[in-house]
Amino acid sequence: MSILEFTVLVFLGSMIAGLLGALTGLGGGVVLVPLLTLFFKVDIRYAIGASLVSVIATSSGAAAAYVKEGLSNIRIGMFLEIATTLGALLGAFLAVWVSTSVIATVFGVVLVISAYLSRKPRSQAERELPPDPLATRLRLNGSFPDLEGVRSYNVQRVPAGFSIMFGAGALSGLLGIGSGALKVLAMDQAMKIPFKVSTTTSNFMIGVTAAASAGVYLHRGYIDPGLSMPVMLGVLLGSLVGTRILVKAETKWLRIIFSVVIVLLGIEMLYKGLTGNL
Repeated sequence: MSILEFTVLVFLGSMIAGLLGALTGLGGGVVLVPLLTLFFKVDIRYAIGASLVSVIATSSGAAAAYVKEGLSNIRIGMFLEIATTLGALLGAFLAVWVSTSVIATVFGVVLVISAYLSRKPRSQAERELPPDPLATRLRLNGSFPDLEGVRSYNVQRVPAGFSIMFGAGALSGLLGIGSGALKVLAMDQAMKIPFKVSTTTSNFMIGVTAAASAGVYLHRGYIDPGLSMPVMLGVLLGSLVGTRILVKAETKWLRIIFSVVIVLLGIEMLYKGLTGNL
């Protein structure tokens, strides 16, 4: 395979990753790292480095568009990012003492179960729950443009969402993975935030986390410009297309796409955990 063919194929694969990342709020790394390591035989450290650059591109491209459309809730994102950061620090500290294989297996089971739960549409009664006093005090409630017009929502169970975010950060630090799946699930299932707002706010959040991690990989020399450039451009283009689709898409189909992606991610984590290949 010539360098030109390699670059074009990486660019096309990255476009698909960026599209899925923008639609699901998981970031392109869920697709990119397996694609680069298994299909293109790229060293995993350079694959993760390119993936982190792509996540920043996804977050920059998609999040900017989502904020402009009024879909992302920046206040929720910044509040929950505190929990994720604290959890990541704890996870990095515990990584020396805890078996990552066991954690990966449990994480895989949680993702598969979560995929089943997340595909169910929210009932009208759940959509019209009264405001949570803590969420009101923190001014987390908001509104967003839906297919039927502007729709308001009330955030529920703030402590539960904050705790899950802390766990998501800890898993990220322990396993060296992105925790976008748990971020979306915490907002969607625990805090009862509309699915479109959950995915778009997750897109905003993952860029903050990735920026910190990318600095470490850059310092260690694991970000190759020749690989990162087509990945970043492909993901950025794919994420911008994804934003246009998400604004007009039905939530039902977004939930199905999200469920399929995290089932595959869960199976991958189960396999790595059971085989000790992590």
